[in-house]
Amino acid sequence: MNLLIGIFIFILGLAVGSFLNVCIYRLPLKKSIIFPPSHCPKCGNKIRAYDNIPLLSYIILGGKCRFCKEQISIIYPAVELLSGLIFLSLFLLYGLSWELASKIFLFTSLMVIFFIDLKYQLIPDVITLPGIAVGLVFSLLSKSPSFLDSVIGIISGGGLFYLVALAGDKIFKKESMGGGDIKLAAMLGAFLGWQKILLVFFLASLLGALVGIIFLILSPRLRENRLIPFGPFLAIATAICIFFGNSLVELYLNLFFHI
Repeated sequence: MNLLIGIFIFILGLAVGSFLNVCIYRLPLKKSIIFPPSHCPKCGNKIRAYDNIPLLSYIILGGKCRFCKEQISIIYPAVELLSGLIFLSLFLLYGLSWELASKIFLFTSLMVIFFIDLKYQLIPDVITLPGIAVGLVFSLLSKSPSFLDSVIGIISGGGLFYLVALAGDKIFKKESMGGGDIKLAAMLGAFLGWQKILLVFFLASLLGALVGIIFLILSPRLRENRLIPFGPFLAIATAICIFFGNSLVELYLNLFFHI
């Protein structure tokens, strides 16, 4: 039975991933994610149902539009496969529970944010602001975090990032962190609680610093000409925290406090 449920969850993830591709493409362009139906952005032809099967259609079509033969971005099947794998991993971690539903909502939101912020340096409010409310609702239904931890997580996550943004603006004499990052931090606090949002902030800052140093070594001009979006690092840090957070905390305590 668990095997059948796992297969269903994986297929559901693939299907949701197909919808996430629509959101990733249309939200930055301020287009409806419902109308018109899926179509080729090059020739405008409507994508038929049998050409819109997650993963399989991409393979069968050879990664090209049936009509104009335009190359389809590898991002599309990658998002579908990643979504399926994440759904399955979360099911194995939480089973059928409110925690599973909560984390699925969180990860689907983060996947859209990851790719949009990476390309456009934009985190849509249409995801983060409702996400804060949804995180609070899930805190009432699931075991962790509690409603109080969720509220404190919103305040500490958003507040901490706001203070960092103010400090960065004064140090660098320009905007160092956008409002989208602050709202995203508040949303993460709602879903994770105040304890884990601190771990996410530490991991995201560490990853961001490492990538920033690598970029500066490869090209010093990036210091002035390139802004590195922070949203993707927050998304990756959240994934690390959820899947490996307890192990990391235990490792830290064993290394430095010998507990």
